[in-house]
Amino acid sequence: MWHAVLPDDAHVRTAYTLDSSTQEIVYVIGPALAIATATCLSPAAALALAAAVTLAGSLAFATARPARTWRATPHRRGRLGVLRPPAMRPLLLSLVALGATVGALDVAAIAVSERQDAPWLAGALPATFSAAGLLGGVLFARLQPTTAPQPRHLMLLGAAFAAGWLPLLAPLPAPATLALAMLPGALFVPLLTVASLTVTSLTPPGTSTEAVGWMSSAIRLGLAGGTALAGPLGGHFAVPLMAAALCALLLSARTAPTPAAIAV
Repeated sequence: MWHAVLPDDAHVRTAYTLDSSTQEIVYVIGPALAIATATCLSPAAALALAAAVTLAGSLAFATARPARTWRATPHRRGRLGVLRPPAMRPLLLSLVALGATVGALDVAAIAVSERQDAPWLAGALPATFSAAGLLGGVLFARLQPTTAPQPRHLMLLGAAFAAGWLPLLAPLPAPATLALAMLPGALFVPLLTVASLTVTSLTPPGTSTEAVGWMSSAIRLGLAGGTALAGPLGGHFAVPLMAAALCALLLSARTAPTPAAIAV
């Protein structure tokens, strides 16, 4: 609905950036609030709080005027739906790999905190990554180009994000590990923002809601897969590095859509 409530594409691009940055606030505050509630009250209370907050947010969104007045664009549904443009498929796969980096990071934070006998690092590392993402998103919103992002921007961000994980492979003291996690963290939101904008630009008319659903599902699938893979591999930082490298590879394989491809 961003296009329905904002005046032009420049505002939409900024909204996507701030949307991604807001998610980073959730990743910082959410776990801390859940742990505090479970500690002071009970785990059941933390679960109930999460359910109540989810319900409140859903009701607030559903009853907001833009949500009530928005109507989908009529379209003829094809067999593949939003997956019709060939460029969409590797792009969604790259979002799975992008989500896997964050899922693997959570496990890596626990593993490195145990290796270095620094329990505080288990929570501080994901929080620092997310805080850096918030800062990177704000800077990107201020400094982003005035025109729509191009495929080369996506490839450059993907390559820089993958390179940002390399220093974390070195055996470093806890403070240095925390500081170095800020580099991929700061690039995460700009990369996610440009990927989201690219997804919407590839979306056939009338399938924007479906596209957002695919995009969210891809990231969450990656989160789950990254966590599941990082555990058996000992929580090594090589796992988010490999996921980020796969993300960059898929982004480099993405081709720009052609009118003929979209019209099929």
